[in-house]
Formats: sequence, structure tokens, C-alpha cells
Amino acid sequence: MKNNKVFVITGATGVGKTTIARYLQDTYRMPRVLTHTTRVPREREENGVAYYFETDSSFEENHYLERVQYAGHKYGSSYEALERAWKKNAYVTIVLDTAGAITYARELGDQAVIVFVTVTHPDMLIDRVQVRGDDPLIVKQRIDSPEFLRDVTLPRELKNVAYELANDDWAKTKVHLDLLVSDIMSGRSLPKKDKM
Repeated sequence: MKNNKVFVITGATGVGKTTIARYLQDTYRMPRVLTHTTRVPREREENGVAYYFETDSSFEENHYLERVQYAGHKYGSSYEALERAWKKNAYVTIVLDTAGAITYARELGDQAVIVFVTVTHPDMLIDRVQVRGDDPLIVKQRIDSPEFLRDVTLPRELKNVAYELANDDWAKTKVHLDLLVSDIMSGRSLPKKDKM
């Protein structure tokens, strides 16, 4: 499975990471790498579809590339989940924050295709998050958070590693994604320093 790839979609809140991941899943049949959590499933969330829902003890049975504790619950992405996704397709997707993307790049090397998503004008992010209908106070807290500030610019550790993708115009974004996927699947690679 050394030729398998995981497309790691990363960037700040509002850049369109989930939209991009869904496009890759729908257009190229790339399965999503499920993550694990100890939180209780919400209504209509199924184990093995939304997340792998774990107990505190079963969570510890996996081998994690990265893990965090948030609001009293554990979350993580495991080697086991990555292998399960790769059994379905040699190309898979996962959405991570930049800290997670750095870990994937370090641990998986060339198997991790890091796509750092951004927008030309950061004010667009505020507009996009507000359009989603999130509470204005929560939007302000999120945009003022250290995580947002960390994820809005390409981290030093991902320079010359990540493909930078400006998601200002969805039609252009899809063209750039198609070119990237075509190059990766054919064994070519675009220069990472150029913005797509």
C-alpha cells in the first residue's frame, strides 16, 4: 500500500475544506478516512459512517497519527482507519487542522498529499461562516481563536510540502483540483511553491 495516497485538506474555518473533500469523494470516489471519538453520537449519526464511536477503553486500542481532547471527549485519526479506507480505494481524503496536517506530512511522507486551502481576502472567511447561519458570537470567538489564526496562514512546516489552493471561485477551484488529482494519480507532481 506504499503507493496509496491520502489527500489531507487543511486550512482555516470557512475556506471550503469540507466542500473540497466532498468533491473529491463524489467525483473520484475517494473514501473519507473516518476519525474516532468518545463523544456520544448525535441523532442520525451512525457508527462507522459519521465517526468510529468509542468508549474510553476502546479508543485506546487504536494507533493514532494524531489525537486531541476537546470539550471532555477524545478525538483522533488512526492508522487502522486509514488502512480501512485504503482497502476501498488507493486514494482517500481527510479534513484536518494544520497541526494534524503537519503530523500527517511528517508520519506519512509522500503518501500524504497536503492541500492547504486559503482565500485571497481573509474577510471572505467571516462572510462565509456568517452565511452558514452560525451564531455571531460563536463566529467572533472562532475567528479570534488561536486555532483560526494558526490555520489562516501556511505553517512553516508545510512550506514546500503543501499544495496551496486559493478557493475564491468554485469553478476555478474544481479545475485546479482536477489537475492536481490527475497529476498525483499519474505519478507527476505540480510544483508545490506555486499557488493553484
